[in-house]
Amino acid sequence: MNPNFLDEFLFVALPYVCLFTFFLMTVYRYRAQSFSYSSLSSQFLENKQHFWAVVPFHYGILVITAGHLIAFLIPQQILAWNSHPMRLFVLEVSALAFGLLTIVGLVGIVVRRYSNTKIRTVTTPTDWILFAMLMLQAVSGVGVALFHPWGSSWFASSMSPYLWSIVKLSPNITYVVAMPLLVKFHIVLAFITIGFFPFTRLVHVLVIPNPYLWRKPQVVRWYKKR
Repeated sequence: MNPNFLDEFLFVALPYVCLFTFFLMTVYRYRAQSFSYSSLSSQFLENKQHFWAVVPFHYGILVITAGHLIAFLIPQQILAWNSHPMRLFVLEVSALAFGLLTIVGLVGIVVRRYSNTKIRTVTTPTDWILFAMLMLQAVSGVGVALFHPWGSSWFASSMSPYLWSIVKLSPNITYVVAMPLLVKFHIVLAFITIGFFPFTRLVHVLVIPNPYLWRKPQVVRWYKKR
């Protein structure tokens, strides 16, 4: 296959297909199946492992997502911040730490859902696909941080202009075609995950805040005859 054609498909056609699917199906699901806009929490079935898996995952994924978003929105400020080596080092180490925290949480989630019979029963094939995609995304992200360091700087200088070109409907793939294969895999999987987003439990982040990250644990009491 022609490399130019493959790059055009992966970094021009695929992003628009995934973004179109995201917006269309998100709106459709909200209008047609608004009750399904839920995390479908299994906390009431089991809470101890739930806490130690879901909380690290949420803290990790939210911080990493916020970091990507900030680098996309204000790349010049990120580059100015990184102009001091110590600040760059602190940012890179922090991103790596939260990436590892995301993986730890995901592993806990998968083990909990597989090892607990009740929770495994309510886990759908879509959930397993989503967990696999998120795990690959998190592991590849940590791999990028380890093998292609200083990502906050090259994201701001290369990825941000590429993403803005997608937003402006004038895609410029020259920013990404020369990137390493692991970075390309991370980018492509991110777009695929966005396209898959409306079909998963992740849609709950669009309609509710996340106060469960800092709220007190809820107590569930079961009443039954001895």
